[in-house]
Amino acid sequence: MTHRYWPMFDLRLTTRDLELRHLTEADLDTLASLMPEDVEQNPASTTYEGLDEATGRGVIVHQDYWRARGGWRTESWELSFGVFRDGELLGYQGLEGEDFVRLRTVDSSSFLSPSARGHGFGKQMRAAVLTLAFGSLGASHAITSAWTDNHASLGVSRAVGYLDNGITIDRRDDGAGEMAHLLLTRERWSKSGWADQVTVSGVEECLVFFGLA
Repeated sequence: MTHRYWPMFDLRLTTRDLELRHLTEADLDTLASLMPEDVEQNPASTTYEGLDEATGRGVIVHQDYWRARGGWRTESWELSFGVFRDGELLGYQGLEGEDFVRLRTVDSSSFLSPSARGHGFGKQMRAAVLTLAFGSLGASHAITSAWTDNHASLGVSRAVGYLDNGITIDRRDDGAGEMAHLLLTRERWSKSGWADQVTVSGVEECLVFFGLA
C-alpha cells in the first residue's frame, strides 16, 4: 500500500485493453478537456456567469471530484476511475453506492472521448467496476439509467447483462424525456463470464471505507 490515508489510489481494475485507477487532481484538466459535449452533467451543479461553456463544464468536473472525496461516507460514496489505455486517459467510469451496506446496490456512470468510442471499451469499463462491486464489495444488484435515445449507453448495459426495468418521464432541459432504467442481479452477473476478464488489485485496504472491514 503506497497511499496510507486514501488507499483507493492504489486500487487497480485491469481488462484486456484498459486499466482503471482512481483519478487524482493531476488528471482533472485532461479529463475536462476530453469530455464530449453530449455528456450530461448534474443540472444541480453550480454555474458561474462569465465563463464560456467549455470552462464551466471543466469547473464542474473539478468540483464534482472534490465533493465526492470530501463527502465520502460509508453510507454514501462515489468512486471516480480514470480509464487508461497504455497510460493515456480515455474517459471516466464512476461507481457509487447509497446505504450500500444495507441495500447492496450500486449505480454507475461513464463517458469516453469520441476517438475512443466504438472499440468495445465501454463494455470493458463497465465490466471492470461490476467485477469490483459483485466481487470484493459483495453487491447483490446493480442499476443504471439512460435516456431512451442514448443507444450507446443502453447497448453497453444490455451487453454486460442488465435487463430493462421500466421507463420514467423526467425533466430534460426545458422539457421532458423518457428515462430507461435497467437492473443486473448478482446471479445473472455470475453467469455472464465477464468477471473472468477482469483483474482487481489493491481492494483489501479499501474495505473499511465502504463499511465492510
